[in-house]
Amino acid sequence: MPRRTATMLASTLVLITLLCVGVLIPVPYAEMSPGPTVNTLGEARGEPVLQISGRQTYPTSGHLNMTTVRVTSADYKMNAVEAVYGWLAHDSVVVPHDTLYPDGKTEEQSSQENAEEFSQSQESAKVAALQELGIPVTTRVVVATVVKGTPAEGKLHAGDVIRAVDGVAVKAPGDVAKLVTKHKPGQDVTFTIVPAKEAAAAEKAHKDATTTEKVVLRTATSKEGDRAIVGIQAGTDHVFPFTIDIKLADVGGPSAGLMFALGILDKLTPGSLTDGRFVAGTGTIDDKGKVGPIGGIEMKLVGARKAGAEYFLTPADNCAAAASDTPAGLTLIKVNTIDDATKSLEKLRKGDTASLPRCSAS
Repeated sequence: MPRRTATMLASTLVLITLLCVGVLIPVPYAEMSPGPTVNTLGEARGEPVLQISGRQTYPTSGHLNMTTVRVTSADYKMNAVEAVYGWLAHDSVVVPHDTLYPDGKTEEQSSQENAEEFSQSQESAKVAALQELGIPVTTRVVVATVVKGTPAEGKLHAGDVIRAVDGVAVKAPGDVAKLVTKHKPGQDVTFTIVPAKEAAAAEKAHKDATTTEKVVLRTATSKEGDRAIVGIQAGTDHVFPFTIDIKLADVGGPSAGLMFALGILDKLTPGSLTDGRFVAGTGTIDDKGKVGPIGGIEMKLVGARKAGAEYFLTPADNCAAAASDTPAGLTLIKVNTIDDATKSLEKLRKGDTASLPRCSAS
């Protein structure tokens, strides 16, 4: 066999061997890629994303698109060839598996956590939007979770409104713990509550719940030491003066909060926030309208531009990463609050693009 032919054959065999090894050997990585974008002013699966009743709404135009990231499942075993391809591709990012699924979380656990964050982001978006419009929202203290095997199990339930502890009115979640821990383990503590079912019915009717019950619990000793506990985590709930429903399935996480809030604002005010333009964006939002950073910003930019977006509302803390690799034709607008976003959209409507607060790579 000629030396040239033998060398080529040996090289081919080595390459085949390396490819086989690369395909067969799993690596501890996962992949992120652009997910679908959804216009919060439009429809998803045949029904409006934002549905408002009990309050006048106005026609809208253009796009206020929320953006998503698609990730490989927790059980998926990426091989070395896929990892290298992902590293080289522009429209995907390969990250350590633990970045997406820390502490050995299963896909089911991660999905549940994402669903809870998504639900909370919707509530905060409603509150932020209404407060931006000066519409009052009532806040109340509720039972957020009940720990199994504790005195509260079977007596208090998630969603119960906590009016008072030992006759002392509670105004914030922290009040509950302070009042309970005044007791010694083994002593009784009395909760005045509105059961979750009655509270839900009252909220639907836009009324303050009035039916209350008293629940007496025998406190227990905490795992951390000689401290009284009943086994609940208190949280906050909101009562809105009219109904706002967000209908969007198969989406999780908190990053759509800003775009939901802007969509609600647009529907509740005359005119169009975008004046017909295609604006996309991302960012968490809290009850006070502060916008927070999110993960996967690079993939969201790619997905938004592919969908047709010209402008992208970007959380300030994500600006540097976003500006370092911005798709051509997409203008990044820096936002810290919902008020920043509305002011920037006003500048767009006026054609004053030169004064937009833009992201920079530094």
